[in-house]
Amino acid sequence: MANLYADEQFPLPVVKLLRTSGHNVLTVQEAGNAGGSDPDVLAFAVSNERSVLTQNRRDFMQLHIQQPLHNGIIVCTDDKNLERLATRINEAISAEESLKCKLIRVNRPQR
Repeated sequence: MANLYADEQFPLPVVKLLRTSGHNVLTVQEAGNAGGSDPDVLAFAVSNERSVLTQNRRDFMQLHIQQPLHNGIIVCTDDKNLERLATRINEAISAEESLKCKLIRVNRPQR
């Protein structure tokens, strides 16, 4: 299972669902890092060997280009069905042997 670091706006119910799936998820708030910049979020994740979990797609996709040496960045589209989002994240993570240096896109299903 993955060691994840959920950014400040990431939905807490999804964090809880991922934890029940066996993932070790730390939130920015739990780490005492609320209010930090996106580069700070990535730096903390790197120093703690965690993959970033975010819905801030544009900024973190840019950070991935600027700093490709990280433990993984998982960018998700907004999905009001939180259980479906947690399931899709779990499936995307489980499909990878390693998240290191990867940008994983978890998109909302098309209607």
